[in-house]
Amino acid sequence: MSANPADPSLNWQRLAPLIPNPGRYPILPPLTPRQEVALLCRVLFQEGYNDHIAGHITYRMDDGTLLVNPWELAWDEVCASDILTLDANGQILDGQWNVTPAINLHRDMHALRHDARLVIHNHSEWGSVWAACKRVPPIYDQTSSLVDTDPVIYDEYQGTVNDSAAGRAAVEALGEHKWALLANHGVFLVARDIRQAHLRAITLEWRCRLAWRVEQLGGGSPLAPETATAMGRMTDGNGFPFLWEAMARRELRRDPRVLD
Repeated sequence: MSANPADPSLNWQRLAPLIPNPGRYPILPPLTPRQEVALLCRVLFQEGYNDHIAGHITYRMDDGTLLVNPWELAWDEVCASDILTLDANGQILDGQWNVTPAINLHRDMHALRHDARLVIHNHSEWGSVWAACKRVPPIYDQTSSLVDTDPVIYDEYQGTVNDSAAGRAAVEALGEHKWALLANHGVFLVARDIRQAHLRAITLEWRCRLAWRVEQLGGGSPLAPETATAMGRMTDGNGFPFLWEAMARRELRRDPRVLD
């Protein structure tokens, strides 16, 4: 099956009739929100979100509480039972670990953006390279174009985001955008659900990694802006079919204890 990504009428939902007996072969077991957050931590660690114990993901529940990975654990060891529950002010309601001192970054972002169910901050391996250069990486391939906008650059490093002023400045810099490169720091992004959060996070890291490699060879020919934008609108808004589920299954094969 071939498709023209510049065709605005194309929607991934058209693929649904092509799936044989979709209810007979569930592509993921039913997951609780805690299990989803733990799986997202594990999957993103494999993609380059792997700066030791740095980084945090929050997931705002319908009642306004936040789920967050604990401060003490690296992302590749988090299990569902480790996920903390916080109130809207960032105070622990349930959980055996401690919360990151930078929870104010997430608290302020969720307060500003009611569409942002998930907020991710980390010092990803390749995103941090472009953040340090204060440059937006070009789009050199299809996978780099799965989100339809460029990340914004927040170019004033004011210290760790657990400082309330620095955290608010980063939140204000993101504003209504989807993702940002924080100069001399890392990456910051928001999403409406787990699937979109995963897509945006891995797209940013892939884009940063590939662009660095291409430029080390002297540069290449970026995708035409209209082609990249059309591809991103098709995938970011509708969800790339089966991608989150496939990567989650890979992690479940590696360590099924993540769901415990």
